[in-house]
Amino acid sequence: MAIWQGRALRKISGGRIRMARKKRRYELGREPVHTHIGDRRIKIVRVRGGNYKIKVLRDTFVNVYNPKTGKAEKVKVISVVENPANPHFAQRNIITKGAIVETPIGKVRITSRPGQHGVLNGVLVE
Repeated sequence: MAIWQGRALRKISGGRIRMARKKRRYELGREPVHTHIGDRRIKIVRVRGGNYKIKVLRDTFVNVYNPKTGKAEKVKVISVVENPANPHFAQRNIITKGAIVETPIGKVRITSRPGQHGVLNGVLVE
């Protein structure tokens, strides 16, 4: 069943809303992409306006910015330590924006949205 991001069919009180029109294609949503650790695998999706969105399904490396040195480097992801989006995501090694991942150079907080941006970027925490 498709995900629909239009208006709800019921009021907060529980009463039914009689829709004045049908559903529109621009109100459709998509299933969330759960980015895991593994060999890089991406999915290219055509979106509204003929644009493309690159979704990262799995990735091994993250671009890490070090605020002390001002340099960025590509390092390997070992595991997901913490994920504020959902505590179960850390157990399942799912990477989302704000997740803390373990790398050989230290802990990194993800600043990009892998399911939307198609890349894993992060800032060194320790």
